[in-house]
Amino acid sequence: MLNTSFQTGFLITKTQTAEMLYLIGSIVLTSYLTFCFKLIEKYRISAFQAILFNYLTCVVTGSFVNGNMPFHTDDLHEPWFRFALLMGAMFISIFNVVGFTAQKIGIAVASVANKLSLIIPFIFSVYLYHEKISVLKIMGVFVALVAVALTCLPAQKVETGKTIAKLSPALLVIVPALLFFSSGLLDTLIKYVEQNFLDGSNNNQYLITAFASAAAIGMVLFFVLVLAGMQKFSFKSVIAGICIGVPNYFSIWCLVKALKLFKGNSSGIIPINNMGIVLFSSVVAWLLFREKLSAMNWLGILLSAGAISLIAFG
Repeated sequence: MLNTSFQTGFLITKTQTAEMLYLIGSIVLTSYLTFCFKLIEKYRISAFQAILFNYLTCVVTGSFVNGNMPFHTDDLHEPWFRFALLMGAMFISIFNVVGFTAQKIGIAVASVANKLSLIIPFIFSVYLYHEKISVLKIMGVFVALVAVALTCLPAQKVETGKTIAKLSPALLVIVPALLFFSSGLLDTLIKYVEQNFLDGSNNNQYLITAFASAAAIGMVLFFVLVLAGMQKFSFKSVIAGICIGVPNYFSIWCLVKALKLFKGNSSGIIPINNMGIVLFSSVVAWLLFREKLSAMNWLGILLSAGAISLIAFG
């Protein structure tokens, strides 16, 4: 009996460890993608082409993970197929907006504007899946919203006079707002598909289809831009795309795995994932890219850590 209890305890601990590793993997890898856009700008690499080759790399990476090319004509009749196409279109659109924001406004702003959207999947999780929420979790979400606001707004003021001054005031509002709604809907879509159509055996097949959809849309746009004389092929973009694509694939793979393991608690997992990205991205941007952080920024970072704790233990 004692041995059985010990084994059960060990299995629970092992499962919890796997859950946390997938969540941490999603946070670190997603943050890495934002940093890449600063390096792309530094080395004057076409962000659009890098994003395009990134999705082609995702398809190849997913195929290696799957062990074969997962495309079959039967996929056209799968209930998740139309959602994979939609997700692919959202992937490449949002990625370009994130790249523009990171390069023209700042890494911290891009991360915060992107992850402020945590409120959207939180509301949908409670409404659609009737997930139980506690007072602590609700407090955590509100603290998270305050935290991202404190981290974001002063950062824009600090960088005024640099790249941000080149943008009109309207764009400074429109771009973060667009990032907010589109990212929130994407997180909600990922959860919806995971909840209703994925059983663990078809996760990789779905992801590759979504990435292939993004790559196909990107290729069509690329050829149009080349014919119009607005783009020229750059081999550096292929290298950048590979460096972005492998971690990009596994960032989504880790998030889907985490949602599957934390089944029934997406109202907590997605906010923790998003706030973790805000926290990690802001600190690393300060350390590596010397992005200035004011006292308000640091307060926002501390509040984001508190928000994660409230949501996690709520």
